[in-house]
Amino acid sequence: MTAGTGEGRDARRWRAVADRQPIADEPFVYAVATTGIYCRPGCPSRTPNRENVVYFATPAAAEAAGYRPCRRCWPQGADPDDSQTVAVARACRRLETDEAEPALADLAADAGLSAAQFRAVFKDRTGLTPKGYARAVRGHRMRAALEEGATVTEATYAAGYSGSARAHADAPGVLGMTASAYRKGGAGEVIDHATADSALGRVLVAATARGLCGIALGDDDGALLATLWARFPKATLRADGPAAQAVLPVVLRVVADPRQNVAALPEVPLDLRGTAFQLRVWEELRRIPPGETRTYTEVAAAIGQPSATRAVANACGANPVAPVVPCHRVVRSDGGLGGYRWGLERKKALLREEEA
Repeated sequence: MTAGTGEGRDARRWRAVADRQPIADEPFVYAVATTGIYCRPGCPSRTPNRENVVYFATPAAAEAAGYRPCRRCWPQGADPDDSQTVAVARACRRLETDEAEPALADLAADAGLSAAQFRAVFKDRTGLTPKGYARAVRGHRMRAALEEGATVTEATYAAGYSGSARAHADAPGVLGMTASAYRKGGAGEVIDHATADSALGRVLVAATARGLCGIALGDDDGALLATLWARFPKATLRADGPAAQAVLPVVLRVVADPRQNVAALPEVPLDLRGTAFQLRVWEELRRIPPGETRTYTEVAAAIGQPSATRAVANACGANPVAPVVPCHRVVRSDGGLGGYRWGLERKKALLREEEA
């Protein structure tokens, strides 16, 4: 092959990458040296800088060179619409609608996989194990029943629990407190909070003994505290308590440099309280690398529910610990920023900082 021919082929490949249009008569994958990931042409990820791109004839060649497959375009042969993804979506519907929790073996058999294989595939697609997903679903049901005025016993059975022991054990994780305390608006719950100046104005952090449960950004401490009261109207809010003081420096670091959220996530335990769907969305947000963005549509597809774009946007808006869980990295398909609970100027500032 002459140099001219090679240069012409690379130019053709680059055009395919930039236009997201595979070449019908020349299958190949491309890798990005700065990320260590390889993709197939057509990948919805942000277009890389041309000087960082190298090409391989096969996925095996890319992996032999040390690159990892992209988890969005599945260049090694899987596809977001493959049978495993469909099976996971089907399992999610069963976990959400079946009166009794399906056994792992039954879900695996339906997918044509062993129990261990299915568990791994399910967690890869949703960020939760089947057991964890079922637990989150029951928590959502219990929360809804309690908010509608059900007694703890009524809510326990409405959620799908066969008895009170498991519900009692799960409640702190899925509700953030006991069921009786949740029913009373957080009565008995102690939530530490602290405020400070940050790169984006005043910041309030809230934490329980289990971990960081809230971040609020604004200009007025009273308004920030009001958002916490609204979430936990009967909880005991403790100013400058030790749990909040422990996480405040990390949160301030992330607000100043949102790229630090990757390091902060293992450093700071999170006490997230949401529906099963919200937890899946928030887990997916944590996978978006600093400096990159995803559209609401892409996040919906990544969690196996491509038609749930609006619900994804709502889950981003309900994210209680932005920017540690980086919902600012999700934008509209038309290039617009979309919404941000703490104001679009703050979203712009976070994205500018990451791009810098």
